[in-house]
Amino acid sequence: MNRSILIVICDFLLVSLLVFSTVDINDAVKEGRTKPITSTVATNQVDASSDLSAVMRTALEEEKKQRDVLMGELSRSRETVGEREKQLQTFQQQLQTAEQQRANLQQQYSAAQTNLQSLTEQARASTTDATISKEKLAAMEAELRKRAEEAVALQQQLAQLSQSNQATLTEKQRLAGQLQLAEVEKRYAAERTAALTEQVKVEREEKAKLVEGVKTLATNSTQLAQELRENRPLAPNAIFDEFMANRVRADFAARRLGLFDTNKRKEAVTVLVSDGTNIFALCHVEDTPLTLWNPGAQWDGLAGTLARGAAQVPVRALSFHLQDPRVVFMPVSTNEARQLGGKIYRVSATPYRFQDAVLVGGTGEGYYGECKFEIDPSAPTYVKLDRSVVKGLFGKFNPSRGDLVFSKSGDLLGIMANNTYCLLIHNFPASATINFGPDVRAQNTGNTLASLYYVVQQMPFKLQ
Repeated sequence: MNRSILIVICDFLLVSLLVFSTVDINDAVKEGRTKPITSTVATNQVDASSDLSAVMRTALEEEKKQRDVLMGELSRSRETVGEREKQLQTFQQQLQTAEQQRANLQQQYSAAQTNLQSLTEQARASTTDATISKEKLAAMEAELRKRAEEAVALQQQLAQLSQSNQATLTEKQRLAGQLQLAEVEKRYAAERTAALTEQVKVEREEKAKLVEGVKTLATNSTQLAQELRENRPLAPNAIFDEFMANRVRADFAARRLGLFDTNKRKEAVTVLVSDGTNIFALCHVEDTPLTLWNPGAQWDGLAGTLARGAAQVPVRALSFHLQDPRVVFMPVSTNEARQLGGKIYRVSATPYRFQDAVLVGGTGEGYYGECKFEIDPSAPTYVKLDRSVVKGLFGKFNPSRGDLVFSKSGDLLGIMANNTYCLLIHNFPASATINFGPDVRAQNTGNTLASLYYVVQQMPFKLQ
């Protein structure tokens, strides 16, 4: 309800109370006073009531006119606000990034405008109302100024938001341009990368062909060098000098407990040799504490070392060759071979390439000589030493079992099984193996040695 209408109604009620209370007062005066005085009062009261009714009708008509005017202005204000809200919605659709904030500001602005118009109308109505006090009018004016200031502030915020949105649109356009430029650069980079990839692929193929050619050439060169080395005989002095530089000393110790402790020690000079897969040190069984005999010795503990210079590695096991158990070999790991250093000899792949061979004493006596070996068809895994053609070159040359035999190419040919026959070494199959350690009683070395002795006894007499 409009405030001015409420004031008018209150005034009307107040006047009505005054009118009815005046009639009661006139009745009381009639009873207590003289008649002339009562008559005069009654006449004045009737005139006053008539005038008051006229005034109230006039005031109600004026109020009705003012209310119609206010209703018209309110309708126009609502239409104006509606148009502004439509404009604001259109503007909000154009400014998507600031939609919610702008809507809030627009609503606040519309509310402020509405309040401003309402306060303005109330102020105008209040100027015609004599019952409104100056304090209320001042408060309304202050409220009006406050609303006007808020409206100005909201208008400024709206302007700032518009500027910010414009700046955002400008930045968006700039980023869109940069994005297009980046897409162009990306396409160019992709094309360039594809071209470089293809170029690298071609270069890699050419390089692979070149590397393959180099490998083929290196392989051919290696094969050619190997063939030249294998086909070119070395002097016995060179073979022996190489042997002395790479020899390995093998020390063995065997222990057997009893009424009196029986210990046995042996040593041999050998080299490290490889079959292409594994590395071994080999010697004759007679150069170890083990003896092939029946009954064989039952040893309690076995120990051994391989030494070259200051380097030394333990002997872990000793195996008996399958072809001839008198030839024994000890496995050496790659790391142990690296510790010992020196050359690792290869077994000869072509033992019959040269007629002569170089025999080196394996007992440490330091003799060597050039010998001629013959093929014995009855013993295909051996070659026979032709003692009629023996050229002693150094020391007391008397070939015997355990001597190492090298081909003229420098590879290991074999080891003398007895004083006449050399066992050709191609690989290292084992007929039996004894592990070394402080306690080997569980391995029953006596039975092993006896059974191997029986194998040797079954050989042809010339090979024994």
